[in-house]
Amino acid sequence: MGPKNSTELQEDELYEHHRISAPNGQKPLRVDKFLMNFIENATRNKIQQAARDGHVLVNGLTVKQNYKVKAGEEVKVMFEHPPHEFLLVPEDIPIDIVYEDDALLVVNKPAGMVVHPGHGNYSGTLINALLHHIENLPVNSNERPGLVHRIDKDTSGLLLVAKTEAAMTHLAKQFFNKTSEREYVALAWGNIEDDEGTIEGNVARHPKNRLQMHVFPEGDEGKEAVTHFKVLERLGYVTLVSCKLETGRTHQIRVHMKYIGHTLFNDARYGGERILKGTTFTKYKQFVDNAFKILPRQALHAKTLGFVHPVTNEMMRFDSELPEDMAQCIEKWRDYSKNSQ
Repeated sequence: MGPKNSTELQEDELYEHHRISAPNGQKPLRVDKFLMNFIENATRNKIQQAARDGHVLVNGLTVKQNYKVKAGEEVKVMFEHPPHEFLLVPEDIPIDIVYEDDALLVVNKPAGMVVHPGHGNYSGTLINALLHHIENLPVNSNERPGLVHRIDKDTSGLLLVAKTEAAMTHLAKQFFNKTSEREYVALAWGNIEDDEGTIEGNVARHPKNRLQMHVFPEGDEGKEAVTHFKVLERLGYVTLVSCKLETGRTHQIRVHMKYIGHTLFNDARYGGERILKGTTFTKYKQFVDNAFKILPRQALHAKTLGFVHPVTNEMMRFDSELPEDMAQCIEKWRDYSKNSQ
């Protein structure tokens, strides 16, 4: 198994341990007391500590232990370790394998598929599918079989999986040493003025919303994150852009693009599901709503992947087509920008 610091899978993933909806007749009640009524063997001390650590969320936002829960609110308790019932079960789920040999495989992941169990998704993930395809996957330093890096649930594209311990160590080192090549294609709100540039800013969990990441430009928190971008096409109120990752932090492109004022199109977690640029015309609003329907997720695709093969030392490069939902959405914006000039 690779050295503990040799992989970028060290981000503080949060696993959902409890999810409770406050019943209709619920009178306002402190969240620590509320949780004690619903969680077996919970002590008030433990619940209060979890709240102080930012692991108690109400409607997706972190709350303090004295927050009063009201009827209809959803309370979640999240931790960095998986719950006891966390089991990796092989499942017969079809996967699009682009390349495979004895050491590794490259998968083209569809949007909507979770890479590894967590956040309440304990089945139907890529890991479950891989365990059905390969009996003995090596485990990385975060106990995740085969994973050298990852992409978000609603991001499509190429993902590298190690099949042996030696391959895992070799490939993880390349990602840690920033020698792997990864290019994403994204559709972002607004006209990005510079043709190309570099976004730098440490990334860590948002202090208030634990399901979001946040940029800390002073570097006082989080981990170093570097994204290089290049404009591919300007489409009026949105821009098609290529992003090359130097580091691989959770939600890196999504949070870096928001940081420079160009949130990804239809990225609901970061506010991109609203009309952020454009006119007030009803016709335009209708057009954007239709574009959201065509692409019901953030406009982000992991297009290319490059790395040195751990056995042959050959440079391997893979490229993937944009999935249909993203290609159709881009085409729609292309037509709109031509016709509105």
